[in-house]
Amino acid sequence: MLPVALLAACKGQAGFDDGEPRFPEPDRPVSEIGSNQFSTEDQRDSRGEAQTVMDLAQLEPGMTVADIGAGNGYYTVRLAERVGAKGRVLAQDIDRDALSRLARRIERQRLENVSIRLGETADPRLPANSFDRIFMVHMYHEIGQPYEFLWRMWPSLREGGQVVVVDIDRPTDQHGIDPLLLSCEFEAVGYELVEFKDAPQLAGYYAQFKAAATRPAPGEIERCRGDRAALRDGAQRPAKREKA
Repeated sequence: MLPVALLAACKGQAGFDDGEPRFPEPDRPVSEIGSNQFSTEDQRDSRGEAQTVMDLAQLEPGMTVADIGAGNGYYTVRLAERVGAKGRVLAQDIDRDALSRLARRIERQRLENVSIRLGETADPRLPANSFDRIFMVHMYHEIGQPYEFLWRMWPSLREGGQVVVVDIDRPTDQHGIDPLLLSCEFEAVGYELVEFKDAPQLAGYYAQFKAAATRPAPGEIERCRGDRAALRDGAQRPAKREKA
């Protein structure tokens, strides 16, 4: 048996007890969780999807990475090959059945540098100061509590670590998100945009973020307005924010 651990999320978080921090609700719809297979793996490979994402992310052997919303493991297995025996991949999902299937795939393919973890809808449950890259591919629009999720994910990045998002520029209830709204929500909780590219071969766009010097307290987070008119107001201005 290969050392693949299904690490269940425990309830509660140190230091919060009954006085749980309050985060703003998103001012936009949230997509229903869809199929964990965006298209067939052969189709995705035929357009060079994973290779393109890993190249843009400057993923190197020996890195430690997280695959959020790993599903059936399309990215997990390719990330594992890219980072090599000295690297590590943590595959995370909130779907226990998907993780069970992925665990069997990891054992079948003998990927000894991969572990899996059960996350929560508002908390990825990632260990602190652990990751060079965190990948969120065609799944961000399904996160019901994005401000809390991103805020809790922030400490898991190592110095120089970055978050990679691949998504589609369309309404969030249609399995996509406006890139300006995406950037606004990340920046609201303590990230900075590093790179953005339109990428047809990814069926959408590529965005990359780093942790800013500090993150705000939950009560200081200003919610981004989700209407498209507000997002597009001003040629170079970011999405408007408001106190929740």
